[in-house]
Amino acid sequence: MTEYTSDLLRLLSSRGYIHQVTDAGALDALAAKEIVPGYIGFDPTAPSLHVGSLVQIMLLRRLQQAGHKPIVLMGGGTGKVGDPSFKDEARKLLTIDTIASNIASIKTVFENFLTFGDGPTDAVMVDNADWLDKLEYIPFLRDIGQHFSINRMLSFDSVKLRLDREQSLSFLEFNYMILQAYDFLELSRRSGCRLQMGGSDQWGNIVNGIELSRRVDGTDVFGVTTPLITTADGGKMGKTMSGAVWLNPDQLPHYDYWQFWRNTDDRDVGRFLRLFTDLPLDEIARLEALEGAEINEAKKILANEATAMCRGRAAAENAAETARKTFEEGHAGDALPTLAVAGEIAIVDALVSLGFCASKGEARRLIKGGGARIDGVKVEEEATMVAVTREVRLSAGKKHHGVLKPAT
Repeated sequence: MTEYTSDLLRLLSSRGYIHQVTDAGALDALAAKEIVPGYIGFDPTAPSLHVGSLVQIMLLRRLQQAGHKPIVLMGGGTGKVGDPSFKDEARKLLTIDTIASNIASIKTVFENFLTFGDGPTDAVMVDNADWLDKLEYIPFLRDIGQHFSINRMLSFDSVKLRLDREQSLSFLEFNYMILQAYDFLELSRRSGCRLQMGGSDQWGNIVNGIELSRRVDGTDVFGVTTPLITTADGGKMGKTMSGAVWLNPDQLPHYDYWQFWRNTDDRDVGRFLRLFTDLPLDEIARLEALEGAEINEAKKILANEATAMCRGRAAAENAAETARKTFEEGHAGDALPTLAVAGEIAIVDALVSLGFCASKGEARRLIKGGGARIDGVKVEEEATMVAVTREVRLSAGKKHHGVLKPAT
């Protein structure tokens, strides 16, 4: 592990956030001597962000914890275009009213993670529509466009992916990387922003902004990316068989959010405790060393801490108590129905076999109505197959719960 002198990079490094850094020595020196404003952009494509965005939100939290200034950039402007990065097809274009509504909804979650205000290290939230909507096309092409090489833009993985698959990449989307680079230039000018952070898929866009700021204003700015957060089984963080795990409570109940963390793979517990909670590293080391059934206690702590940070301590405690009554007391009294499964089973068959539905037709109607859940997450597709390599909790409505167990 690289030895850093600044609290910022030491904190990010020790908790596993760093994938790449531009000019790490210069950024380390800057962060050791002065407050560094840093930003991450979030496009308002839905009313809520999901846990796939959580590592970036936590990155802003760590920035503030280390004594620096977080800037939350809402993509009210770029959201009208859509980020093509590693997408198979163009995003659906959103109306201006939908974008505004999504931003208002998303804003609420950040207040749980950051301290906002007017102080030197208080977080601020800005919208890139404030400057992008006012751009004039010809002056923008002349002043900014001249600094971008089409040859280089075509070489970025996010673009090559679409072209190699012979999938359409519109000129509208192709402009996205120029607009994102321009955001960094504008934030450098408006807020003295010296750092852009993001996921590893944003490396090319971040480097573009760094080079643009240097060429146009002669300003030295920096970039940090996080590793792609995947689960131990290779899945993408926050993607479940039943859909996204939303951060906003009106999109996903507290209990279901808690259950998502409770069901973390044993191998991911320590890493997720470092990334998604504020627990001290020595305590995390103790928890991740637990083995056998004891690791479940670490998972409950992860669920409690992650839920408390996003939804509040009362929500976490209520969810934990609900889980205890539903599952632990149920297991102790052998009250929960159990089905042994060899390999996998269709969700429709599982609902019928556990006695939750009288027929497959009734099971399909339950799923269509949003009443079926796997490990607390709503089932979206009738054709869902459930892989039973561990205990899986299956629910029909709020009152009927059962367990799918691997056949021995």
